[in-house]
Amino acid sequence: MKIVNKLPKSNPGLHSELIKSGWVPMKEPKNVMNAILFSIPLMIVAAIISIGIINIVSSISLSDFGLTSTSISLSINLGIIFWLVFLVILHELLHLIFIPHFIQSEKTYVGLTLFGGFVITEEEITKSRYLFITIAPFISISIIMPLLLGVFGLLTPTLKFLIILNAIASSVDLLNLLLIMKQVPHHAILKNNGQNTYWKQR
Repeated sequence: MKIVNKLPKSNPGLHSELIKSGWVPMKEPKNVMNAILFSIPLMIVAAIISIGIINIVSSISLSDFGLTSTSISLSINLGIIFWLVFLVILHELLHLIFIPHFIQSEKTYVGLTLFGGFVITEEEITKSRYLFITIAPFISISIIMPLLLGVFGLLTPTLKFLIILNAIASSVDLLNLLLIMKQVPHHAILKNNGQNTYWKQR
């Protein structure tokens, strides 16, 4: 595992080698900004799902977040900044820990950019494992966590906000999930070259 301060770039030489070896490039957004734009509808869907899950085990209203029919009250303190940083780290950690042998891997990259954190691996991974890695933070933080916290009465407004924020931030993950499900055959393996994804039948 390597900690880096920018997204790894695609290697043209490796691209040529992969194509010659039968790897198929996925059709996907060319950069992070395009991915975010394409995933905006999924932000809304993910937020609705997360709010619905929270509503099963706890009440939720706009007043939880300082919004009422007559006023808007926003307060930013060091505590919420800490929670936001923790959320980014936890989200990326939930991607990372499901990558096979990630600690020993020389082809797995972890880092932070202006758009948030990222985890990219150039290891070969089965489709089912790749899908699980992609969706793990959304399922864990925005679906399982509110259910567990709600049962024990621990869902505070701050945690509700963070859970919904994670759902919104998972929109690019959900976009990748849909692209893989649509384009990649069931018994295939996937591999990254920088931010570009390829698949190959086993």
